[in-house]
Amino acid sequence: MIRRYGEAVKAGQRYTRRPGVYAVLLQGDHILATHQAAPVPEFQLPGGGIDKGEQPIAALHREVFEETGWKIEVTRRLGAFRRFTYMPEYDLWAEKICTVYLGRPVRRLGPPSEAGHSAVWLPVHRALDLLGNPGDRGMLAGLVR
Repeated sequence: MIRRYGEAVKAGQRYTRRPGVYAVLLQGDHILATHQAAPVPEFQLPGGGIDKGEQPIAALHREVFEETGWKIEVTRRLGAFRRFTYMPEYDLWAEKICTVYLGRPVRRLGPPSEAGHSAVWLPVHRALDLLGNPGDRGMLAGLVR
């Protein structure tokens, strides 16, 4: 059973399953996060949806690069969680299956290519408060506590 974070399932609402991959990218006592300006400004673990036919680790590399501009090394799988949410950018009610990996930033290749995203270095202790998603905070807390 995968732990659920966030809002409760809405009775009668149809959800589309959306598998995704995300990364805790440690460097010393900081993590590399992404700040997404819209639809709601928030700090997030970089990552996102796995495209049809795409392998999860390839998707993770692609998503992190798009959202931060960094090349990464993936160390190991930390775990997974799910959340039921409305995704206004897709006009979609989604059951997000979020698999989180531990990694490290290797090299900055350029600015984020995904509109509205910026790469941000956060002290780990601040990230535990600032990450906008309770699942992201929970995965980070499980790693550092």
